Amino acid sequence: MGEGYMAAMPANVYNWIAVWRRNFLAWKKVALASVLGNLADPMTNLFGLGFGLGIIVGRVDGASYIAFLAAGMVATSAMTSATFEAMYAAFARMDAKRTWEAILCTQLTLGDIVLGELAWAATKSILAGTAIAMVAATLGYATWPSILYALPVIALTGLAFASLGMVVISLAPSYDYFVFYQTLVITPMVFLCGAVVPVTQLPSAFQVVAGVLPLSHSVDLIRPAMLGRPVDNIALHLTALCIYAVLPFFLSTALFRRRLMR
Repeated sequence: MGEGYMAAMPANVYNWIAVWRRNFLAWKKVALASVLGNLADPMTNLFGLGFGLGIIVGRVDGASYIAFLAAGMVATSAMTSATFEAMYAAFARMDAKRTWEAILCTQLTLGDIVLGELAWAATKSILAGTAIAMVAATLGYATWPSILYALPVIALTGLAFASLGMVVISLAPSYDYFVFYQTLVITPMVFLCGAVVPVTQLPSAFQVVAGVLPLSHSVDLIRPAMLGRPVDNIALHLTALCIYAVLPFFLSTALFRRRLMR
């Protein structure tokens, strides 16, 4: 049992690049539509809520509401982009298209495939999050150097949520089950984790819940960077995101091994 699980781990530190490259070459054909699709929802929230509620709310934590919201939308965009890539696209490659089965006929292991999928989903999150950050900087709601500071956090956010998404698809029998994860986990996080409203304004019980959710740690790192402020508890936030990225990877690899060996 243990030997079989270890055989499913990544064979080396570079095999995953082949999976990443395969996904990139396939994505190039629909790159523009993919980027625009990933931007639609966060951009709608940014301008709809930012200019709408911004007039009513005024300033939040010393910044205009739309500047406050922009940082939250960067983190949210990275979350949703990585989640949807990991769930829908990766699930299609595993289940309907059986791409994973074909790859497993090569020297790549199951761990190589999962790691390549995670890296690709993180790449998609970087594209989506950076695009929102660039729009915010262009409109004066963030500074240009802030984008560089936020990039590693955007990538780590993508890895964390892609890793969680892999656990979901390793358990889901079909696409129909993804809606439970979206409506019960992803959507509540947007409102609980400080992306739209300050966590300090939530009831104390919700603040405790928000403190253990990955999006909170992402927002707490990205927002100060975009607003040019010092980051508090940076080690804690980075450690939490790393845990969310690493532990689900090992869990999903074990679950995929059991699923594909049926």
